[in-house]
Amino acid sequence: MTSGQPVVVRTQRLFLALWPDDATRGQVVAHANQWIWPPGCARYAPGDWHVTLHFIGDVATEQVEAIAACAAVPLQPFDLVLDQPRLWPHGMAVLCASEAPAALRDLRARLGQALRGLELALDPRPFVPHVTLARHADAAVPPATRAPVRWQVRGFALVVSTGLKAPRYQVIRRYR
Repeated sequence: MTSGQPVVVRTQRLFLALWPDDATRGQVVAHANQWIWPPGCARYAPGDWHVTLHFIGDVATEQVEAIAACAAVPLQPFDLVLDQPRLWPHGMAVLCASEAPAALRDLRARLGQALRGLELALDPRPFVPHVTLARHADAAVPPATRAPVRWQVRGFALVVSTGLKAPRYQVIRRYR
């Protein structure tokens, strides 16, 4: 480096996710509206709701195209039922699936193998399919009646965190 200027490495914070269609998002809105939300709770906007398949993290911008290409794995459509409203530690309000369908587990495994092929680290924690509804929601009260959200999954997405409050996330590429 002859100019004495620091090298700026631009990164993007990426993840792979199930991204809901409008009908599914509408069902989650109806569910979220049944919660009792405490003051100070940070509810996520419906446009930011998703189920994370793999969190990739910060990667150099130059790597994004290779990641997008490797994520083009086959998808067997499946139905996901989100039927378990939960309060998780650290004030997270979530809507979970009581069961991960075999096609979802298979998709996640194929994506994980593709990411490992690019020498990207994977989160070792157990996979629990869920939509995060809010943070700082320790005192939130889940709905007493639990009409399940039925999601016909026909695709997934590569998504970037924007670093903004809204929109929190932006889809880079969709896979069908």
